[in-house]
Amino acid sequence: MQKLRPDGPIFHPGCEVADTTFGAYVEIGAGTRLAHATIGDYSYCDRSCDIANAAIGKFANIASFVRIGATDHPLDRASLHHFQYRSARYWDDVADDDAWFAARRARRSIIGHDSWIGHAAQIKPEVTVGHGAVVASGAIVTRDVAPYTIVAGIPARPVRDRLPANIAARMLALGWWDWDHARLRAALDDFRSLSAEAFLERYE
Repeated sequence: MQKLRPDGPIFHPGCEVADTTFGAYVEIGAGTRLAHATIGDYSYCDRSCDIANAAIGKFANIASFVRIGATDHPLDRASLHHFQYRSARYWDDVADDDAWFAARRARRSIIGHDSWIGHAAQIKPEVTVGHGAVVASGAIVTRDVAPYTIVAGIPARPVRDRLPANIAARMLALGWWDWDHARLRAALDDFRSLSAEAFLERYE
């Protein structure tokens, strides 16, 4: 296992990366494709993820084969096919449709801090997954997910709260994900051993 670094991400083999920025201690799994995204501190994805037009918060846990910000096709035109906007691949006398790509990049998906996106889940464009939320394996998320909520299914629906509402609100106010590296290390034993409520009582 490679030790993670504060000065740049660890990439496993076969990654494709375009127009993406990375925070500290980030790890990107093998075969992952990233485009027009930001990946926050301490976040990671497992192998073969596809993340585009997305803002990923800090401490995000992204399982294998997840797709976030899946690119779409024009539904209101005569054709769905990308010859309309990747036109330069087909003809020498026409450019790609930059306006189409700009509009698609603007439809960003947002993944909150300390979230968990399960294996093979999909997060559609313009969807926000709140801080502390959990998306179950195989779910397709078409609507915003509230903080500290667990969702599952196709389309994804709330299953239960990850934490009671009062505890979740206090955790959001604490915002431990903004602590620096040394403070996280100092609190590590408490992260490991305390319940969420006990952790709040110690650090609020």
